[in-house]
Amino acid sequence: MDFLKSSEVDVAYYILTQSGEKMYYKDLVLDVIEKTHKPVQSLSAAISEVYTLINMDSRFHYEGEGQWGLTEWNPPEVKRSHASRSASGSSKAAAKASNNRKKKLESIQE
Repeated sequence: MDFLKSSEVDVAYYILTQSGEKMYYKDLVLDVIEKTHKPVQSLSAAISEVYTLINMDSRFHYEGEGQWGLTEWNPPEVKRSHASRSASGSSKAAAKASNNRKKKLESIQE
């Protein structure tokens, strides 16, 4: 990989891909700065800039405790839908209401 012609996030992605494990954000960012030979007026500003780029890129996943990994390493979250449970409850309620209406209509018609 040509680090000098690559973007910082592409270099960060490459670093994580090669390591195969999550990294502490500062170690990752400093490695990116070193590999890209990014001109640094202020180290804290450079760290902040690269960190922001990583944070905005969907290929990266925050693992907690300052650790970053790749999104592709994590299985997609299965979101449980409350709608399926409430839908069955509401369909039962709808059926009961419908039966009540039928009974009332029958009693009125008699």
